[in-house]
Amino acid sequence: MKLNPTEYFKDKNILVTGGTGSFGHYIISELVKFKPKKIVVFSNDEDQQYHTQNEFKEYSDILEFMFGDVREYPIVFEVMKDINIVYHAAALKHVPMGESHPFEVVKTNIIGAENVRQAAIENNVDVVVAISTDKAVKPVNVMGMTKAIQERIMLNPANGKWPTKFICVRYGNVIGSRGSVIPFFKEKIEKGEYLPITSFEMTRFLLRLKEAMELVFKATIEGETGQLFVKKMPACYVVDLAKAMAKAITNREDYPIKEVGIRPGEKIHEILVSEEEMRRVIETEDNYIIYPYGKLEKPQLMRDLKEYTSNNTQILNQEEIISLLRMEKWI
Repeated sequence: MKLNPTEYFKDKNILVTGGTGSFGHYIISELVKFKPKKIVVFSNDEDQQYHTQNEFKEYSDILEFMFGDVREYPIVFEVMKDINIVYHAAALKHVPMGESHPFEVVKTNIIGAENVRQAAIENNVDVVVAISTDKAVKPVNVMGMTKAIQERIMLNPANGKWPTKFICVRYGNVIGSRGSVIPFFKEKIEKGEYLPITSFEMTRFLLRLKEAMELVFKATIEGETGQLFVKKMPACYVVDLAKAMAKAITNREDYPIKEVGIRPGEKIHEILVSEEEMRRVIETEDNYIIYPYGKLEKPQLMRDLKEYTSNNTQILNQEEIISLLRMEKWI
């Protein structure tokens, strides 16, 4: 089903969990343009709730702010009353913190996801779109492991017996998102401090905010229960990103950069689609759509399948990185 977002979202009641985080901020900025009936912004960050209310005060007629935690089923059930569409973005995402406090991550990323699933079914929500990450593929850290289980909760074949659609969207780093490396590097450069690189071999996906939102809306409007949407995107060597930012901001070719070693739970390359998932993929020009087990089995042997990673996609050079960062107004 292909619809114009303006037509699709008009008069809808929408809930965004983790609504004051980076993704929440992005999607609220887009959703208000489509004139839905109501957008409920749900999070447990009182400071960000205050700032987000002020930032979007001109839309106070359609924005409703609710304070609470996805770990607590009663409040999740309450905020989902009369909701048509849920964007589930609430998560603990800090990788080193997750290694030190694994069960706290379990409570938010796994138990919270199950609370959202149950509450959506009980409230007859039309569609739930869960926001996942490349770290959920072949996970090596607690954050990735819990997000992988969150995907399984949302894409459980048993969900098909309910009217509510459950869909996942998985992508890599959105350029400039809160806590990501681009604002970190920019702050370091502005202070004149060296740029720490965990490994000169490390690559990371780069995704424009506009492309991330397009993927989310495509999944919302066209997706079916059990499908997982992945955006094809370029990547770069992190050291090239550091050099490009330093050159663009300071005009120096010799800005100090140091290799400092990989942190607990980090990967050298990120993976967006595993070899096993490639057996269940429909590939389009811009996306991969991963189908549930048994829906789209391909006859290829596993040795013939190639996973989709940040080192076998389009690798941007320094000039291309600078162009992309200028487009996103980071330099």
